[in-house]
Amino acid sequence: MELSLILALIAAPIILSLLAAAKNKPRPANLLPPGSMGLPVIGQSLGLLRAMRSNTGHQWIQDRVDRYGPVSKLSLFGTPTVLLTGPAANRFVFFSDTLAMQQPRSVTRILGERSISELSGHDHKRVRGALYEFLKPDMLRNYVGRIDGEVRRHLDEHWAGRDTVTVMPLMKKLTFGIISSLLFGLERGAVGRDALAGDFARIAEGMWAVPVDLPLTAFRRSLRSSARARRLLAGITREAEAKLERGEASRSSDLVACLLSLADERGARLLSEEEIVDNAMVTLVAGNDTSSVLLTFMVRHLADDPDTLAAMVREHEEIAESKGDDGEALTWEDLARMKLTWRVALETLRLVPPIFGNFRRATRDIELDGYVIPRGWQVFWVSSVTHMDATIFHEPARFDPSRFESQAAPPCSFVAFGGGARICPGMEFARVETLVTMHYLVRRFKWKLCCEESENTYLRDPLPSPLNGLPVQIEHRASP
Repeated sequence: MELSLILALIAAPIILSLLAAAKNKPRPANLLPPGSMGLPVIGQSLGLLRAMRSNTGHQWIQDRVDRYGPVSKLSLFGTPTVLLTGPAANRFVFFSDTLAMQQPRSVTRILGERSISELSGHDHKRVRGALYEFLKPDMLRNYVGRIDGEVRRHLDEHWAGRDTVTVMPLMKKLTFGIISSLLFGLERGAVGRDALAGDFARIAEGMWAVPVDLPLTAFRRSLRSSARARRLLAGITREAEAKLERGEASRSSDLVACLLSLADERGARLLSEEEIVDNAMVTLVAGNDTSSVLLTFMVRHLADDPDTLAAMVREHEEIAESKGDDGEALTWEDLARMKLTWRVALETLRLVPPIFGNFRRATRDIELDGYVIPRGWQVFWVSSVTHMDATIFHEPARFDPSRFESQAAPPCSFVAFGGGARICPGMEFARVETLVTMHYLVRRFKWKLCCEESENTYLRDPLPSPLNGLPVQIEHRASP
C-alpha cells in the first residue's frame, strides 16, 4: 500500500506533464496544408500528366495556387505530396537541410537508387564531387575542340544540302552524339550506340508515370529499356577499367574513365560500379534531353524574332573574323564572347524550362507557413510559377533576351538549373554545347517555320517537345 502510494505520487506529475504536452503539441493532421489527396495510388497524377501533355501544366499548377494558396497537399505518383510555389518556397527547397532528394518511384526504379538525384548527405557530396571532377570548367575547356568537331560533322551530314529539316530529332541526335562520346567513349559507329539511343528515348517516356508494372504501359517499356541500357553501361565501365589498367586510357578520356580513376584518402575507389552506372544513366538522360530541348526551342523562338537572330549572327561573325583560319576550332575564350547568345538561351529556358519541376522528401516533420509537412512526405516544386510571374518578369509571355542583360533575376526566381547544393552539375557542359552549336548554326543557315507555331503547339511528356518535331525550311548563307 505504501509502495503504491509512493509510485502514484512519483507518476502523477509525470503523467500530468505528458498530458499537458500532448494538449499543447500541434497535431500534424490538423495542420496539413489545404487540398485534396484524390483517388488512392493515382491521386492527381493523371490530371497533372494530362495538363503537361496539353501544355497547360502551368495553368494546372496556377489553378491549385489560386484555390489553395502557395502551399497545398495532393498525391503524385503514389506518394502524399506538398506543392510549394514562389521564390521563398524555392529558397526553402534549395537550401533547407530538412529536405532530401525524392524522385518519383517511377524514376528511381528506372534510373537506379545510387544516383546523384537519389542520394543525400555524405553520399551526395561524394558522388557530386566525383561528377564535378569531369564537369568543372577546367576540364571542359579541354573538350571545346571535340564538341566543335561533332557539331560541324553533324551539320554537314544532316543539314547541308537540304531544303527542310525537322529540328527536334536532329538536335537529339547531335546531343546524344556529343554526350555519348565525351561521357562514355562511344564514338560514331561504336557497337551499341544506336541501340542505346533508342533505349533512352523509351526510358524518358515512363519516368513520370504511375509506377504500375503492367504489360503495354509506358512504365513497363521504360523498365525494359533501362535494363538493357544498364547492361551496356556496365560493360562500358568494365571495358574502361581494363583500358586504364593497360594504360590505353586516362582520367581525361571520358566521364566513366574519370570516375573509375578517383580514389578516397585510403586509395580505395571512390564510386562503386553500381554508382557509376546509375549516375551514367542520370547524366545521359539529363544531358541529352535537356540540351536538345534548349537548342530546339532557341531555333523556334529565333524564327519569330529576326532582329535578335540578326544580332546573334553579327556576334558570331565577329568571333569568326577574329580567328586566323576559318577551319580553326572554337576555344574557351571564344565562348566567353557569346554573351547575347547565352542571354537568348536563358530567356528560352525561362519560357520553356526543360524540367517542369522536381521533388524532395521531408526528413522530419517540418513547420512551414503555419502548416506541417509530415516526415516522409514528398515536396514538389515547379519552375513555371516564378518564371511566369509578372511581378518578377515584366510581360512574362514575351520572348525578351534583354531582360537578362542588365540585372539578374531576383534570387530563387529563375530556376531552370535548380539551385543551392543541388544546382545542376552539368550546367557548364550545357552552356558549352549550346554556344558551340549556335555559333555554326546561325552562321551557316537561315530558317523559317514550316507551319504556324503558337504557344500551344508543344507538349510535355515529361520534357517539352514540339508536336511535329519543329519542321523548318532552311536556306544556306554564304559560306562563312
